Parts: sequence; C-alpha cells; structure tokens
Amino acid sequence: MSHPTINNHAARFERTVPAGTAGQRLDAWLAAALPGLSRARIQALMREGRVTIAGQPTRPSDPARPSQTVLVDVPPPAPATPQAEDRALDIVYEDADILVLDKPAGLVVHPAPGHAAGTLVNALLHHCRDLAGIGGVERPGIVHRLDKDTTGLLVVAKHDAAMAGLVKAFQSGGVRKEYLAIVHGSPPHASGTLATRIGRDPDNRKRMAVVSRHGKTATSHYTVEERFAQASLVRVRIETGRTHQIRVHLAHLGAPIAGDPLYGGARRDRALPLRPGRPMLHAQRLAFAQPVTARSLAFERPPHADMLALLAALRQTPAVPLF
Repeated sequence: MSHPTINNHAARFERTVPAGTAGQRLDAWLAAALPGLSRARIQALMREGRVTIAGQPTRPSDPARPSQTVLVDVPPPAPATPQAEDRALDIVYEDADILVLDKPAGLVVHPAPGHAAGTLVNALLHHCRDLAGIGGVERPGIVHRLDKDTTGLLVVAKHDAAMAGLVKAFQSGGVRKEYLAIVHGSPPHASGTLATRIGRDPDNRKRMAVVSRHGKTATSHYTVEERFAQASLVRVRIETGRTHQIRVHLAHLGAPIAGDPLYGGARRDRALPLRPGRPMLHAQRLAFAQPVTARSLAFERPPHADMLALLAALRQTPAVPLF
C-alpha cells in the first residue's frame, strides 16, 4: 500500500482495517497506516469529527476492528498567521498602548484547531493595523483570555512594551479580576477561598479538575451575592488564571455554573425559570495599572442580556436568606 503525502490541500483517505489488529487502538493503527499524519494529528482530527466509520465519529481509544472501513478527512491547513477581519468590537477603553473590550458570548479569543477565523484576534488585527506579532504570531496582543461563551472585560496590548508590562502585572497579582456567576444551589458558606491544584481530569481529557498533585496552583475567592429558590448569584475574584478555573472551583463546591455542559450545570438547567444557552459567567470588573503610564484604571460592565434575563426570572421566585 502506498503511503499518502500530506500537502497544502484538503485530502480524504480511506483505509480498511486488516485482520490481525485485535487489541490495537484506532488512533495507533491509523498512525501506522497513514505515516503522513502523526498520532497527535489523528487524535485532533477525531476530536473534530473528521475520522468516521460508517458515518459515525470515532474516538482515539476506540478499537480497530478488522474489516471496518475508516474515512479520514484532512482539511487544508489554516494560514500561518491570522487574517484581519472587519468585525464589530465593543470597546470600553482605548489609548495608544492598550484597549479594553467587552467580549460577547460565542466569540473565540484566538485561533485554534476548528477556529481558524472569526476570532477576537482576527477582529483585533483589523482594528489595530500594526498589532501583528505583538506577543506571538497566533495571539497578538492577547495577555489573558476568556472561554468562548464567557462574556465580559478583556485587556489587549497594542505593542511590545505594553505587552511586557501587562504580563508582569498578571504574574505579580497586579490585576484584579472579578466575575459574576449564576450557579445551581449555593456554595456551603456565604464567602470563602479555594486554594487548590487544577489539572487535566484523568477520566475526561476535555475537562479540568481539582487534583491532589501534578496540577497548577489556583486560588479563587467567592462571595454569595443573592440566593434564590434554585440558584445563587456568586461573585468570584481570582488570583490565578488557570484553564476553566472558576467553572472547576464552583463545581468542586457543589454549585456548578448554570448552563455549563462540561461541569454539570446543564443537567439541572431544566428546573430553572429560563434555560440558559451557555455557562452563566461574566467578567464584570477589571482593574490594573496602565502598563506604560502607571495610571490606575478600573472598568466595570454589567452582565449581558441573557444572564440579566435569567436573574430577573430568578428574582421572581421567593427570596432565600443568604445564610
């Protein structure tokens, strides 16, 4: 069998699993059958639903069963650098060094597999014509990020000196970040601090989890602002910025964020007066020193319309004492 060469064009490969493969994982067998694709690349294609058997998506750990026909669709590679796109931005503040914006739900911050275009970075490259290369080719100006469906305040550097200053401020704790979240139930106390390690969930690689070792330290401070019959409004201030930190910490408290399909909130959403279409998490406050002038800056933005609508509906239910 001739081996394929992966080039700059989209390609489709069809392979039939031969006899004698019992016990092999599908990703390992494909990596041997398609040496032009690494095992990691095959796993990424599987996560994107591009490796199928009889029209059904596969997983890396699936067994390679003799006589099965496997289709592998390889998309053309994304451009080496993000392309500028004319997209509206809700800019809260801008000067010669930085800009602060209010990110909407559904907007990915930077290009990644499956999101080569339509990201915040693409929009920033159009808005700031000389932004390219600041802080890295794929993430120009990006100092911190918000999850795709998290709304709220985000600061962006417009040149290298501003980038260096903001990075230093984030690393030293000089940036204050506060979030509002609507959670199911309520945390066990009116306020508290979680200081844990967060790492990849050993049972689900798409999730993060509180782990006993090998994770990164993560610290979150929470305060219950309001309690409703079925849910609570919680304010969270984070000292660190680990992947999914607030979502993991609130779920660890037994109060997962409403609308969060990954950390358990979505299973209880049917009981809410309005069913959320995304995790109800909003970056409300952001405060830091301007990285060039050292002037103190502080910004605040209210939750977006869908979160406000759920809060209004929850407030129609009988009030519950805080604690």
